[in-house]
Amino acid sequence: MLTSNDIRNGSVVVVDGQLWQVQEFQHVKPGKGGAFVRTKIKNLTSNKIVDKTWNAGAKLEFATVDRSEYQYLYRDGDDFVFMDLKTFDQIMVPSSVVGDAANFLLENENAQIAMSDGAPLYLELPPTVVLEVTYTEPGLQGDRSSGGTKPATVETGLEIQVPLFVDEGTKVRVDTKNGEYQGRATE
Repeated sequence: MLTSNDIRNGSVVVVDGQLWQVQEFQHVKPGKGGAFVRTKIKNLTSNKIVDKTWNAGAKLEFATVDRSEYQYLYRDGDDFVFMDLKTFDQIMVPSSVVGDAANFLLENENAQIAMSDGAPLYLELPPTVVLEVTYTEPGLQGDRSSGGTKPATVETGLEIQVPLFVDEGTKVRVDTKNGEYQGRATE
């Protein structure tokens, strides 16, 4: 059995019969008293995030999680259909599992899906994706009252803030963690 010393970002632990993914962890060794591990964990069914602390060396049950590369095909009602790139099997992933990742999914794009006992747990997207701006107001030269940015809608329907020089049809890189503009795509 593994201990709290084996915790890493992305690890999935079983706490009170539920699966929790480690978002952040920190090994702390205070000057006085025993060492401990401070974590921020996310419930994989309810998406609730809580802080949890374990003593160093505490025995934990880690869940077996298989991560595979899948290709997003299309949306079917509330489900998203993905294809395993090795076996070509198609799976349905509920929108509750996809969550905010839906703002960055384009057809035929790849994503890693973590599975436990045949059930999808969560999606891992690349750090940035390239999306095309479908709507934005023209930027006015000299307008700096908004910090030099303006709202723009990308092809997935997500609204982001972009610099004034970005026009409709421009492909931009967007951070999948926070939805922020990262720059123009050079593709």
